[in-house]
Amino acid sequence: MDAELLVEKLIAYAERNLYLQPADTIYMRNTLLAELKLQAPCEGEADVSDVAAMDVPDELNAEIAAYAVEHGLTDEANAERYCARIFGMLTPLPSKINEEFAALRAQSPQAACDYLYNISVKNGYIQKTAISRNLQWSYDDGANVLEITVNLSKPEKNNKDIAKLLSAPQSRKYPMCALCKENEGFEGAGTHPPRQNIRTVKVELGGEKWFLQYSPYAYYNEHCIAIAEKHAPMRCDGTTVRKLLDFVDFLPNYFIGSNASLPIVGGSILNHEHFQGGRHTMPMHRARIRRQLYADKYPQLRVGILDWYNSGIQVEGEDKAAVAELAAHIIEAWKGFSCPACDILSETDGTPHNTVSPICRKVGDTYVFTMLLRNNRTDERYPDGIFHVHPEYQNIKKEGIGLIEAMGLFILPGRLKRQLDAIEDILCGAAAYDPAALEEESNDLYVHRYMIADMLGQGKQPSKQAAHTFVEEYIGKVCVHILDNTAVFKRDEAGEAGFMQFAAAAGLHE
Repeated sequence: MDAELLVEKLIAYAERNLYLQPADTIYMRNTLLAELKLQAPCEGEADVSDVAAMDVPDELNAEIAAYAVEHGLTDEANAERYCARIFGMLTPLPSKINEEFAALRAQSPQAACDYLYNISVKNGYIQKTAISRNLQWSYDDGANVLEITVNLSKPEKNNKDIAKLLSAPQSRKYPMCALCKENEGFEGAGTHPPRQNIRTVKVELGGEKWFLQYSPYAYYNEHCIAIAEKHAPMRCDGTTVRKLLDFVDFLPNYFIGSNASLPIVGGSILNHEHFQGGRHTMPMHRARIRRQLYADKYPQLRVGILDWYNSGIQVEGEDKAAVAELAAHIIEAWKGFSCPACDILSETDGTPHNTVSPICRKVGDTYVFTMLLRNNRTDERYPDGIFHVHPEYQNIKKEGIGLIEAMGLFILPGRLKRQLDAIEDILCGAAAYDPAALEEESNDLYVHRYMIADMLGQGKQPSKQAAHTFVEEYIGKVCVHILDNTAVFKRDEAGEAGFMQFAAAAGLHE
């Protein structure tokens, strides 16, 4: 491999994509030569014409990794870290990123986001190629259209392991977790991923220091994460409301939301306060108000029950302070609300069960604040959660239904790619159906044995393509059932009565 040519390719790539300035070229070349243990650069003019066609650094990463492993600069297990190190060198320093972001935001919030997002793609932090391999489709349920993706980038997590993080002793002191601000520039260690190429921008939310970055495994367009500088657990109260409202003032081009603050109904990281947002219209955002409510103290605000699977109350208005006050009041009212007829108990033996997944966006000058009501209680029938995915659907999704899924974008585990493909073969007759074999726990399709029998009961599919379409439709219906499972107030007479009881308890009326 011509390592000297690789250096020139990296320089050309950084000039084209990472804002490397002419005044810094010699310095950066010498830095790379030293890092790669080279004595001198290319003699003569290097041919770097192929760099112009590179939208992502994948080819360069492959060359870096091959050279570094061959020459003992790293081993195969740490090649990814080494590539992140190189691109961390090529990426502008955090101070420069923040300076440019602020200047652009003064002109256009979207231009500022484009700047940070593009750098995050071009330096390889956002895994664009890996993301593109995810399976994606939509399911039309009549009034709503759900979005479904099989995520091949991240492993499936267990709810019980997630819950343990809240009480587990801190295993790392630096950085304390994968979200901490100290990750910026950190080379990684053990299972802690490399973060030398990550860049963040500072933002103040609710009078506190926060920062913004993009997700390396984006689930939707410009999937961003806002993170508190202070390492403290997730929460959901009036301060959360004010922070979300401040965020949409800072970036009105993005929605923002918070996972619920309790296990089972929360996200995968509960020990560090953070929000998720981005430039994407979630399926829930298209839902209408199905039942108008009023708050006498806030006549300037529009309030209503959302026509959505999850039980949601939405507050809209131009008066930011009033929206903040009413939303905070509704959240606190929910924390203390019980309705045994709907299996809702606010607490048992001092352990709280009620919390909220709050979501905020700005439409013109109007703040739209949505609160999805959540409850994480368990019982003998549903030991994983009464309002969690019920057992008959856990072959498709076993993890908690967090913020993003609750808004109608399902992130299903990567194992489904091979499993659904095998199921399609059975449905169209390309593979034999052996019920006895499916009863063996070692069989990859064991968890789907009942679903396969149900699918076959609806008739074999004449072709692989027909089977594929049938499977996507079937999974779409399962996702609808899952959202119905997570609704604290079911869409029936008892659920409607319970919902109106809560509305009254929160001081809302028709």
